[in-house]
Amino acid sequence: MPAERPFLALTDPDPEGQGSRGAVPDALFDLAVNRAAAALRGIKPSSQAGATALAAWHARTRFARRVALNDIRAALEQKPEPGVWHWAGGPGGGWQAGKAPFP
Repeated sequence: MPAERPFLALTDPDPEGQGSRGAVPDALFDLAVNRAAAALRGIKPSSQAGATALAAWHARTRFARRVALNDIRAALEQKPEPGVWHWAGGPGGGWQAGKAPFP
């Protein structure tokens, strides 16, 4: 088995989490925000524990690295508290009541 892990070498994570590598499709943005929200269930993204957990999730989730960490964090900060919500509409979208149609 080769020592190099080729899939990890394809996309280097942005250490600052500041920028994406290009245009992000709306569906990918929605998926990243919804999966991040699920990963942080019960933890506020603005807390130290939330920031640490979100950064770790972003670093280990290959598809999420195409979306800027700060954009995901900003969307999570807008999430309404009570009830079930999902993000829809890409970077210009918002939180919608109910479960996401796509997991």
